[in-house]
Amino acid sequence: MWDFKLGQVLSTLWKTKEFVLFRFLIYMGITLAYILGTGLGGGIGSLIGSVGDSKEGGIFYGMVGGFSIVSGVLYYVREYLLYMVKAGHIAVIVKHLDGEPMPEGKGQVKYAQEVVKERFKESSILFGVDQIIKGVLKTFNRIFSGVMSFLPFLPQGLVKFVNGVVNMSLTYVDEVILAYYIRNNSENPWEDAKTALVLYGQNYKTFLKNALFLTIITWVLSLLVLIVVFAPLAGFMSLVGYEGNIWVLVLAIVTAWGIKAALIDPIAMTALMQVFFKVTEGQEPNPEWEAKLERGSKKFVELKEKAVGWTKNKFGGKSEEQAKLE
Repeated sequence: MWDFKLGQVLSTLWKTKEFVLFRFLIYMGITLAYILGTGLGGGIGSLIGSVGDSKEGGIFYGMVGGFSIVSGVLYYVREYLLYMVKAGHIAVIVKHLDGEPMPEGKGQVKYAQEVVKERFKESSILFGVDQIIKGVLKTFNRIFSGVMSFLPFLPQGLVKFVNGVVNMSLTYVDEVILAYYIRNNSENPWEDAKTALVLYGQNYKTFLKNALFLTIITWVLSLLVLIVVFAPLAGFMSLVGYEGNIWVLVLAIVTAWGIKAALIDPIAMTALMQVFFKVTEGQEPNPEWEAKLERGSKKFVELKEKAVGWTKNKFGGKSEEQAKLE
């Protein structure tokens, strides 16, 4: 049915429990910021609204303001979250998937910081690689969506649902490609991202099947979390004078997202990494798939250009082959 070994996945994550805890604290801090920011905004709005005899309106707009401010602040720290939390955890997971011990006298978070800084001298490089990878992955989604649309015996509602699940399943693939680069221990992130995308393409059906299973599992678990956290949040919001359900639902979704990102997503990410390393072991990139991606994705062409540019910068404006000849 699927190709990952759940027992090994959970065992690997247990070995990275120090980083899982770090990840949990980061995302729960974000969740708490949203809850407190929205609640505080509602409280301030309530006071202002009481003056103008519009308490309910003041609460609502105060909560919108608080939520927006927190979202704005987090937008500017998203590169750090990618740089340290996601890439850092990937580095630690790769170490354990390969059965290698952690360096003596070095904690997982410190080790992750060193690996990520060594691979990506600047966080903007990692952020740029990640954005281009996501752009290329949309090509796979377009291909699959096009195939689904030509199956007239399927209801359009089902087609849209399946396409939506496929799109969500790509969430974990960019993390797997970053894992390939970190594991490969090379110096050109663009070249490794290009190679990993071609390997993904030539094994597309296998990865998509596993990604779909993992996406469904993670969202079922997330829905259960959403149900569990709704009641406590409703009680908290009543303390600031808000009796409606809309903002309770919004904050419940944010909380469920935080728990999903902290504890559930690593399971899917590790499982797909396990499948990728196993399936692509010993494989070489297929030139036909590289040509397909080049024809179908401008982002892939951009990725190739950046890979060549990186190499030329390293060898003083010359290609690697030219530098070796000299």
